[in-house]
Amino acid sequence: MKAQIIQLPKIEDVRGSLTFVESSGVIPFEMKRVYYLYDVPGGASRAAHGHKALEQLVIAVAGSFDITLDDGFEKTSYSLNRSYYGLYVPPMTWRDLDNFSSGAVCLVLASGYYDESDYYRDYDEFRKAARAGA
Repeated sequence: MKAQIIQLPKIEDVRGSLTFVESSGVIPFEMKRVYYLYDVPGGASRAAHGHKALEQLVIAVAGSFDITLDDGFEKTSYSLNRSYYGLYVPPMTWRDLDNFSSGAVCLVLASGYYDESDYYRDYDEFRKAARAGA
């Protein structure tokens, strides 16, 4: 599955809106870990890494930020600013997050537990591996 925006369920009534995420049917993987980024200073960047096997869904639950995905061949940028949209990030994708608005919260749902051996932290190494697997 390629990177794509996934519209999450949104239930609205006079009391406000509710969005939920379930592994079955809503996102294309079973969640094993959830983490979030917040208090990111203006102008700062986050991520700058890739994963060998991990799948993720990235959601701007508050505020906005930009994410650039790179599959080793081309880069695609997305602006996330709606809490009912998530960006699916497949394995073997380098990601850069930047342009955080004040008060932004980035929620990440992950298919696996933290495993340092799953990371690419050097872009050239990632790009070489991505191109070799194509």
